[in-house]
Amino acid sequence: MKDMLSSPPAALVFFLGLAWGLYRLGGVLAARGEAHPGKHLPYACGEDMLPSQARLAYHAFFRLALMFAVLHLATLVVSTLPADGAARLAGAAYLAGIAVCVLVLTKREV
Repeated sequence: MKDMLSSPPAALVFFLGLAWGLYRLGGVLAARGEAHPGKHLPYACGEDMLPSQARLAYHAFFRLALMFAVLHLATLVVSTLPADGAARLAGAAYLAGIAVCVLVLTKREV
């Protein structure tokens, strides 16, 4: 029984239940606000925004996030390579490929 309770699936079910309970408790304790027609409209410092202006572009953010993910993965791969000559050559080739990826991700869109 002790091994079953410390298993990952049992811990997952326990913590999901705990998170759901805290979410429901927060919903019960939260202050109730009045319904207002402008409550879910985008806020732009008091200015009325047209729906076309309210759209956000996340392309630059996702490219930057992908670049950092590639660099972190490259660091992980290169740091776990053995120290012999063949692995150093493979690591250098891998880093050259990563450099090309970074150049592509940092290139400005025209």
